[in-house]
Formats: sequence, structure tokens, C-alpha cells
Amino acid sequence: MIGTDPTLGVSDSHEAKLYVLTGPAGAYFPTGFKPISLLADSKFVRAFPGGVGSFKMGCNYAPTISIGKIATSLGCQQVLWLYDTDEKITEVGTMNIFIYWRNEQGEEELITPPLSDGLILPGVTRNSLIDIAKSWNEFKITERYPTMEELRCGIKEKRVLQVFGAGTACVVSPVDRILYKNQKTKEYEEFLIPTMESKPDIMQRLYDTIVDIQYGKIEWPGWTRTVA
Repeated sequence: MIGTDPTLGVSDSHEAKLYVLTGPAGAYFPTGFKPISLLADSKFVRAFPGGVGSFKMGCNYAPTISIGKIATSLGCQQVLWLYDTDEKITEVGTMNIFIYWRNEQGEEELITPPLSDGLILPGVTRNSLIDIAKSWNEFKITERYPTMEELRCGIKEKRVLQVFGAGTACVVSPVDRILYKNQKTKEYEEFLIPTMESKPDIMQRLYDTIVDIQYGKIEWPGWTRTVA
């Protein structure tokens, strides 16, 4: 959507044009999942309280292009966005993020950042994954901010089973490596995540369920309706 008022001034728009673009698309991973690596550096910020991080606005994405180039130069495909002095994990690239781990109490838990303070995009796929996981009633599901320190400890203690992004195009995108810049030492630390090897494979199961719903192979109450 763009404003179309015939003016050069900066103000709210009274006229706008909404574009809807469609195009045919096949499977995002036709030959299987391809895990990605992430650059985590808290000096880069995608969104902040009081801003527009929870909306699909161009101003959220333009500043990330140069940071994406930095990530590429360091051998990473995406950026793991951190926020605040405790380095809250917020999103991965333009996707919501999920962590499946055994928490410090020994419980299997699927954790994703909350929508409470305007930092996180309220993704449709994010909501769908949460709904599906809750319907299984097999593990704990928590909406809160994990911190980079929690993730580091979990990886070192081999409690982190899977990390993956979630978005409309790919449904899920596995993460197998994080390159983290420690702000105290100013050194990079590499963390490997067994997303592709872990059992149970919650990520694959979530992906299969959503795709089967999309293709009409299984029915899920309230998710599909006949329009013509």
C-alpha cells in the first residue's frame, strides 16, 4: 500500500493504492530442507518498543540490507536479531523464530518471542505452528523472549534440539549454525545446532502438517473454506 496524494509534503495520506500481487509457486524446498547459518550481533537492531516492528513496513526492511551483506561476508545467510542489553532473541531475517529444547527443568519446550510489545511480526505461520503444536499436547509451549545467553548455555549443555525460522514462503527454515559476536570480548563465537539430526523432528512434523492442510490432504477445523 502506498499513499497517492498529489503532494511533496510529509503527512498522513488521504488517498492510497493497495497492490495485490500473485504468482505461481512450487515447493520452497523441492529437494529437502537446506539449513541456514545466522549472524548474531547485538549492535544491529531491527525493531524497538514504540516503533513499527510488528508491521510489514518498508522502513523495517531497508536498513537490514547492508547488515545482510555483512552477514554474507562472514559466511552467514541471515541475521539473528537481538535486542537490549540482555540480548533478547527476537526474529531471524524476516521470519519469526522458534527454539525447541529441553529447558533447565528438563521439560521439552517450544519457545517463541511474544507479540506483547510491538517488536515481533504477528506472522500467520507463527500462529499456525503454535495452534498445531498446542493441539498435539505433547510438550510445553511458551511465548517469551529467550536470551542469547540462554541459547548459548543450552547449546553447550546439548539441550537445544532444533532452531528454525517460520514464514509464509518457506513455512519453516532450519538453522544449523550461529556466528555470535560477544560484545564483552569482541570476538566471534560459533555455535552448531543439531536441527537436522535431532529426534523427535518437531520442525519436520510441523512443516508436513501445514503443507498437508494447504494441499487439502488433511482437514483442520476453521482453516479452510470453500469460496467458489
